[in-house]
Amino acid sequence: MDLEKWISKGYELIIDFGPKVIAAIAIWIVGLWAIKIILKGITRAMDKRDYEVSLKKFLLNLLSWALKIVLIVVVLGTVGVETTSFAAILAAAGLAVGLALQGSLANFAGGVLIMIFKPIKIGDYIEAQGEQGVVKEIEIFTTKLTTLDSKEVIIPNGVLSNGNIINYSTEPTRRINFVFGVGYDSDIKQTKDVLMKVLTSHSKVLKDPAPSVSLVELADSSINFAVRPWVLNEDYWDVYFDITESTKEALDAAGIEIPYPHAVEIQKEG
Repeated sequence: MDLEKWISKGYELIIDFGPKVIAAIAIWIVGLWAIKIILKGITRAMDKRDYEVSLKKFLLNLLSWALKIVLIVVVLGTVGVETTSFAAILAAAGLAVGLALQGSLANFAGGVLIMIFKPIKIGDYIEAQGEQGVVKEIEIFTTKLTTLDSKEVIIPNGVLSNGNIINYSTEPTRRINFVFGVGYDSDIKQTKDVLMKVLTSHSKVLKDPAPSVSLVELADSSINFAVRPWVLNEDYWDVYFDITESTKEALDAAGIEIPYPHAVEIQKEG
């Protein structure tokens, strides 16, 4: 009698839960297949956009786990398990982690934005957050710069992505902005000719765009000229130092005075 009772209950369980279990298994298999197809499609899209390898791996792993968690919740719900509490626990855990890692999440989001939109790339010479240097590494949470005197600067991606970035490497050419002052007794045309000759005689100063020399200011103790040659990015500092030195030599040779502060000593006879 007891055996028949248990057999009867077994049949009832099979009838009640059998279709749910079969449906759950089918959903699990189809879900894994769908996740695989989705990840392949996203991988192809990332390859076309030339995403950073580290960002691509991180995002794919994150998306894979998120989709699998959703699939598990769906499967449990199909079997008949109450998933409301489970979802609430996940939401609460996510909120707690988010509050605990606010700064890290901001840096992570900034790193994702930098890697997707690429305002900078490795090898660029940039200025950001009061620092200048060549981009050495772009990681998920930080970006590393190497300064001209070989110091490593680490900038959190959160502030980097939300602040101003000056990228000196975006364009192939760059203008150097000099201001040279001469005395008020100097002839303006002669001075402009001397300065222009310094520019045009330098082999690395570009002819197109053409260099320019303009009187920019009548200052308290000098006439100031804006001297603006264009150069290739890689020649910037070589030309900067060469022109500075050559200008001093050319002005001296032409007898054009470069004003400088003078100390006047007044002695009072007793």
